[in-house]
Amino acid sequence: MPARKDIEDFLAQRHLAVVGVSRDSRQFANALYRRLRDGGRTLYPVNAAAAGAPMEGDRSFTSLAGVPDPLDGVLVMVPFTASAEVVRQALARGVRRVWLHRGAGRGAVSEEAVRLCRDAGVPVVDGACPLMFEEPVRGVHRLHRAVAGRRVAA
Repeated sequence: MPARKDIEDFLAQRHLAVVGVSRDSRQFANALYRRLRDGGRTLYPVNAAAAGAPMEGDRSFTSLAGVPDPLDGVLVMVPFTASAEVVRQALARGVRRVWLHRGAGRGAVSEEAVRLCRDAGVPVVDGACPLMFEEPVRGVHRLHRAVAGRRVAA
Protein backbone atom coordinates (compact mmCIF):
# COMPACT_ATOMS: atom_id res chain seq x y z
CA MET A 1 0.00 0.00 0.00
CA PRO A 2 1.56 3.33 -1.01
CA ALA A 3 2.05 6.01 1.62
CA ARG A 4 0.54 9.45 0.97
CA LYS A 5 3.92 11.09 1.80
CA ASP A 6 5.68 8.96 -0.84
CA ILE A 7 3.06 10.00 -3.40
CA GLU A 8 3.40 13.69 -2.56
CA ASP A 9 7.21 13.55 -2.48
CA PHE A 10 7.33 11.80 -5.85
CA LEU A 11 5.00 14.32 -7.49
CA ALA A 12 7.03 17.21 -6.04
CA GLN A 13 10.07 16.13 -8.09
CA ARG A 14 10.95 18.21 -11.15
CA HIS A 15 13.10 15.76 -13.21
CA LEU A 16 11.48 12.41 -13.95
CA ALA A 17 12.02 9.57 -16.36
CA VAL A 18 8.98 7.67 -17.59
CA VAL A 19 9.88 4.14 -18.62
CA GLY A 20 7.34 2.67 -20.99
CA VAL A 21 6.33 5.68 -23.07
CA SER A 22 5.20 4.36 -26.44
CA ARG A 23 5.93 5.33 -30.02
CA ASP A 24 2.11 5.42 -30.32
CA SER A 25 1.05 8.76 -28.84
CA ARG A 26 -2.47 7.41 -28.23
CA GLN A 27 -1.27 5.11 -25.44
CA PHE A 28 -2.09 5.93 -21.81
CA ALA A 29 1.59 6.13 -20.83
CA ASN A 30 1.98 8.94 -23.34
CA ALA A 31 -1.05 10.85 -22.04
CA LEU A 32 0.33 10.57 -18.52
CA TYR A 33 3.77 11.68 -19.76
CA ARG A 34 2.29 14.78 -21.44
CA ARG A 35 0.23 15.71 -18.37
CA LEU A 36 3.20 15.51 -16.00
CA ARG A 37 5.48 17.34 -18.44
CA ASP A 38 2.91 20.04 -19.11
CA GLY A 39 2.71 20.58 -15.34
CA GLY A 40 6.18 22.15 -15.48
CA ARG A 41 8.46 19.17 -14.96
CA THR A 42 11.35 18.02 -17.11
CA LEU A 43 10.46 14.53 -18.28
CA TYR A 44 12.53 11.98 -20.15
CA PRO A 45 10.79 9.25 -22.18
CA VAL A 46 12.49 5.85 -21.94
CA ASN A 47 11.71 2.99 -24.32
CA ALA A 48 14.31 0.39 -25.29
CA ALA A 49 12.63 -0.21 -28.66
CA ALA A 50 12.52 3.47 -29.65
CA ALA A 51 16.24 3.59 -30.51
CA GLY A 52 16.47 7.20 -29.34
CA ALA A 53 13.79 8.49 -31.74
CA PRO A 54 11.80 11.51 -30.50
CA MET A 55 8.75 10.66 -28.43
CA GLU A 56 6.10 13.23 -27.55
CA GLY A 57 8.40 15.84 -29.06
CA ASP A 58 11.24 15.02 -26.67
CA ARG A 59 14.46 13.10 -27.17
CA SER A 60 13.96 9.53 -25.98
CA PHE A 61 16.38 7.19 -24.28
CA THR A 62 16.81 3.45 -24.64
CA SER A 63 17.67 2.99 -20.94
CA LEU A 64 17.94 4.97 -17.74
CA ALA A 65 21.73 4.97 -18.06
CA GLY A 66 21.48 7.52 -20.90
CA VAL A 67 19.12 9.95 -19.17
CA PRO A 68 20.94 13.16 -18.22
CA ASP A 69 21.29 14.45 -14.67
CA PRO A 70 19.53 15.48 -12.61
CA LEU A 71 17.12 12.56 -12.38
CA ASP A 72 14.96 12.69 -9.25
CA GLY A 73 12.55 9.84 -9.86
CA VAL A 74 11.43 7.11 -12.23
CA LEU A 75 7.85 6.31 -13.15
CA VAL A 76 7.72 2.68 -14.27
CA MET A 77 4.99 1.86 -16.80
CA VAL A 78 6.11 -1.51 -18.12
CA PRO A 79 4.58 -4.94 -17.48
CA PHE A 80 5.28 -6.30 -13.99
CA THR A 81 7.51 -8.96 -15.54
CA ALA A 82 9.96 -6.23 -16.63
CA SER A 83 9.69 -3.83 -13.69
CA ALA A 84 12.44 -5.33 -11.50
CA GLU A 85 15.01 -4.75 -14.25
CA VAL A 86 13.90 -1.12 -14.55
CA VAL A 87 14.23 -0.73 -10.79
CA ARG A 88 17.75 -2.19 -10.94
CA GLN A 89 18.65 0.43 -13.57
CA ALA A 90 17.11 3.18 -11.42
CA LEU A 91 19.04 2.08 -8.35
CA ALA A 92 22.27 1.92 -10.37
CA ARG A 93 21.62 5.57 -11.36
CA GLY A 94 21.10 6.58 -7.73
CA VAL A 95 17.45 7.50 -8.28
CA ARG A 96 15.81 8.63 -5.04
CA ARG A 97 12.15 7.73 -5.77
CA VAL A 98 10.30 5.09 -7.79
CA TRP A 99 6.64 4.85 -8.78
CA LEU A 100 5.39 1.48 -10.04
CA HIS A 101 2.29 2.39 -12.02
CA ARG A 102 -0.85 0.38 -11.60
CA GLY A 103 -3.96 1.02 -13.60
CA ALA A 104 -5.99 -2.02 -14.47
CA GLY A 105 -4.46 -5.33 -13.45
CA ARG A 106 -1.02 -5.61 -11.89
CA GLY A 107 0.58 -2.89 -13.98
CA ALA A 108 4.27 -2.51 -13.14
CA VAL A 109 3.92 -3.75 -9.57
CA SER A 110 5.94 -6.87 -8.81
CA GLU A 111 7.05 -8.19 -5.44
CA GLU A 112 10.66 -8.22 -6.63
CA ALA A 113 10.59 -4.59 -7.80
CA VAL A 114 9.06 -3.44 -4.51
CA ARG A 115 11.57 -5.47 -2.49
CA LEU A 116 14.51 -4.04 -4.46
CA CYS A 117 13.38 -0.50 -3.67
CA ARG A 118 12.72 -1.17 -0.01
CA ASP A 119 16.00 -3.05 0.46
CA ALA A 120 17.82 -0.04 -1.02
CA GLY A 121 15.92 2.42 1.18
CA VAL A 122 14.27 4.04 -1.85
CA PRO A 123 10.68 5.18 -1.30
CA VAL A 124 8.37 3.38 -3.71
CA VAL A 125 4.79 4.07 -4.68
CA ASP A 126 3.73 0.50 -5.27
CA GLY A 127 0.56 0.95 -7.25
CA ALA A 128 -1.90 3.65 -8.24
CA CYS A 129 -1.73 6.17 -11.05
CA PRO A 130 -0.15 9.62 -10.67
CA LEU A 131 -3.20 11.17 -12.33
CA MET A 132 -5.21 10.19 -9.26
CA PHE A 133 -3.12 12.67 -7.25
CA GLU A 134 -1.78 15.25 -9.74
CA GLU A 135 -3.83 18.37 -9.11
CA PRO A 136 -6.22 19.21 -10.49
CA VAL A 137 -7.53 15.64 -10.55
CA ARG A 138 -9.67 15.24 -13.65
CA GLY A 139 -12.32 12.92 -15.00
CA VAL A 140 -12.41 9.28 -13.99
CA HIS A 141 -9.27 9.75 -11.88
CA ARG A 142 -11.39 11.55 -9.25
CA LEU A 143 -13.39 8.36 -8.77
CA HIS A 144 -10.23 6.22 -8.79
CA ARG A 145 -8.71 8.51 -6.15
CA ALA A 146 -11.75 8.15 -3.92
CA VAL A 147 -11.65 4.37 -4.20
CA ALA A 148 -7.86 4.19 -3.80
CA GLY A 149 -7.99 6.54 -0.84
CA ARG A 150 -9.07 3.57 1.21
CA ARG A 151 -5.84 1.80 0.28
CA VAL A 152 -3.39 4.72 0.66
CA ALA A 153 -1.63 4.92 4.00
CA ALA A 154 -1.74 8.26 5.78
